[in-house]
Amino acid sequence: MRLPERAAPGLRPARTECASPDFETFAAARWPRLLRTAYLLTGDHHEAEDLVQVTLAKLYPAWPRVRDLDEPDAYVRRALVNNNLSRFRKRRVVQLLTPRLPERAQEGGAARTEQRSLLLEALGTLPPRQRAVVVLRYWEDLSEQQAADVLGCSPGNVKSQASRGLRKLRDHPALAEFQPRPGREEPADERP
Repeated sequence: MRLPERAAPGLRPARTECASPDFETFAAARWPRLLRTAYLLTGDHHEAEDLVQVTLAKLYPAWPRVRDLDEPDAYVRRALVNNNLSRFRKRRVVQLLTPRLPERAQEGGAARTEQRSLLLEALGTLPPRQRAVVVLRYWEDLSEQQAADVLGCSPGNVKSQASRGLRKLRDHPALAEFQPRPGREEPADERP
């Protein structure tokens, strides 16, 4: 079946071709990592899924060009961060997130889950750009240059944003108990 040359004004012809198996394989393989990064950027599981889906949907039409890049993962990561930053620019209503996110039980137990929740709470207070830098540098383990490439800025900007972000995290009240203070001793075991 052949699509008409021109669709009616305002209407797009439906796509008849199937998704590229190459794209499907790429998306399936990268989904967990992209979802984790998106969750760290958004602080919400549902928004993270939406962010990854929007990013992959925007990527699909450009896939023939993207797959031929030297580093398609870097391109996708940059698109994910840019879509997240756009989300903040477009948002008119501020969403109130709960201070603690429900987590699945992990081997570290309740204490580890509590620490992670506190860290995510503190991370959620950072401005979007600082949050993106901290996530890319310390969760994604990118170098300053790689993070700068993803964010489209200089490595010096990444350094300063990371420094400010880490300082805010250190000063966040939720993380105060985890900060070593000069002259402060670790609490002794208070067992009878």
